[in-house]
Formats: sequence, C-alpha cells, structure tokens
Amino acid sequence: MIERSEEEHPIRRIQEDHHHLCDISIKTDKGKHAQKQAATWKEVTVSLTAGAVAGATAKTVIAPLDRTKILFQTSDMHFSPRKALNLISKVYHNEGIIALWRGNSATMARIIPYAAIQYASHEQYKSLLNPTKAPSLQPIPRFLAGSLAGVTASTLTYPLDCVRARMAVTNRESHKSMSSIIRITFRQEGLVSFYRGYLPTVLGVIPYGGISFFIFETFKKRHRELTGKSHPTPSYNMAFGAVAGLVGQSASYPLDVVRRRMQTAGLTKYTYDTIVNTAREIYHEGGVVRGLYKGLSMNWVKGPIAVGVSFTTYELARRFLQQRVLHDDVG
Repeated sequence: MIERSEEEHPIRRIQEDHHHLCDISIKTDKGKHAQKQAATWKEVTVSLTAGAVAGATAKTVIAPLDRTKILFQTSDMHFSPRKALNLISKVYHNEGIIALWRGNSATMARIIPYAAIQYASHEQYKSLLNPTKAPSLQPIPRFLAGSLAGVTASTLTYPLDCVRARMAVTNRESHKSMSSIIRITFRQEGLVSFYRGYLPTVLGVIPYGGISFFIFETFKKRHRELTGKSHPTPSYNMAFGAVAGLVGQSASYPLDVVRRRMQTAGLTKYTYDTIVNTAREIYHEGGVVRGLYKGLSMNWVKGPIAVGVSFTTYELARRFLQQRVLHDDVG
C-alpha cells in the first residue's frame, strides 16, 4: 500500500501543477480582459468629454446666427442677408445683446450631451464597422458610422432640441426660462409635443451626419496619405470641417425647416403634425428656394463655422485628453 501511494504522488503532483497553471492562465486572461475593458472605457470617456467641449464651443460661437435662422424658419418672413441683419439689430435694440443668445442655455443642455454622444458613438461605430482594424474605413462604412452616430445622439437628446427651438421663438416675458417652457408645454400640449418633428429630424440627420463625417474623415485620410502625418493641423481641420458642414447641411436643409415648423407648432400659427403636410404648406408659402431652403444662405455662413470649430475643437481636445489620461496610465 505504501509503495502504491508513493507511485501516485508524482501523478497527483502533475495534476496539481496542471490545475495551478490553468488557474494562472485564467487569471491572466481575466486580467487582460479587465485591462482591455478599462482602456475602452477610458477611450469612451475621452471621446465623450472632447465631444462635449467641441459642441459647446461651436454652438456658443454661432448662437446669434442660430437664433436668427430659427426665427426665419418658423415664420412667413422672406429671408435675405439684409433682413437677417435687420432682425439681429432689432433683437439687440429691443431686448439687449444677451437676447441674441436666448435659448443658448437650452442649446447647451442639449448640445453637450448630443455632441458627446455623437462623437463617442462615432468612434465606437467606426470600430464596429472595421473588424480588420484597417487604418481607415471603406467609403460605405465611413458614411454609415456618421449616420448612425447622428441618429443615436438625436434620439437620446431630441426633447431638449424641441425645448431649445421653442425658447428661440418666444420672448422672455411669456417664457422666462427653460423650465417654464417645459412645464407650460407639458401642461398645454402633453408629452408627445416634445417629440414633434422627430421623424424629419432623423431623416435629416442620416444624410447630414453621414456626409459630414464622411467628408471630414476622407479629407483626413487623404491628408495622411499625402503628408505622412497622422494628425492634420488645426487650420486643416477647420477647413475640412467647414467643407463637411457646408455640404452636409445643404443636403439635409429642407428637413431642418420642416422639423422647426413642427417643433414650434404650438407657439406659432402652424398646426401641421405630419412631414408631408408641413412640407406642402412651406412649399405653398414660398416654393423651393424661399420656402424649403429659406435661410440656407445664412447656414452657408453659420454651418461651416460651427462644424469647422466643432471638428477642430474635438480633435484638439481628444488628443490633449489622450495624452493626459492614457499617457498617465501608461506612465
């Protein structure tokens, strides 16, 4: 019995060593998985933060033009650059310079989460649509990543966009704050009013987000191929973003006009609650150019500035945060 026991000891020892090695392997795999998850979350946090900063900066810069555009879109006034300047002057003299940024608090409440979600989800969609980890996406996935990012951000923040539009077309006496607009709108029109115009928004953001990110990413790719540099300078990013914004907003502009009419229906004379009826009424008022594309020339000023500033700020903020957050972790 003793001899048999001595013979079994080496076998047991081998089995124990095998189990021990398996445990080490499992723990190592778990450790690598945990590290990968932590790195992913840090990348997401960096993208969220950089996106929030980019969105807030861009919208604050063009807020007076944005409010003027909404006032034209939601009325039957014919648009011209001179009339736009006169309207800005009228608002300034009647309500003060701060009134030009009226609705910007609601804009910030919406654009900070919107831009954060849009940029962060764009990074995630790029990763999902690039399983081979190629240096850049193919054209169709590149367009899809931008479209999906826009739809995701719009869906999650749409009620805030509706409130922002309502603040822009009301005066301070009747609606003193963002909270008062939310309260009055909910009491008079119900919860569904916060989602009025959602469908044209999504239909518009698909080409807008897709085209904007597609053009910007394509320019970055081409710049990398021509110069060998992985990151364009801020001036190049501004130019790339300006072109992306100009083309993207021009392609989706009629749906933006329809969206604004539907969002502010309870505060204006317009009561149409479908895309087709709203578009038909706008067309009957001013046709294609002065109706569905009313205010587009202002967007050709506002849009490139906003998108250029947004993309440039995002790239700078993201690289800064990556160096601080990710580099510190490595160190």
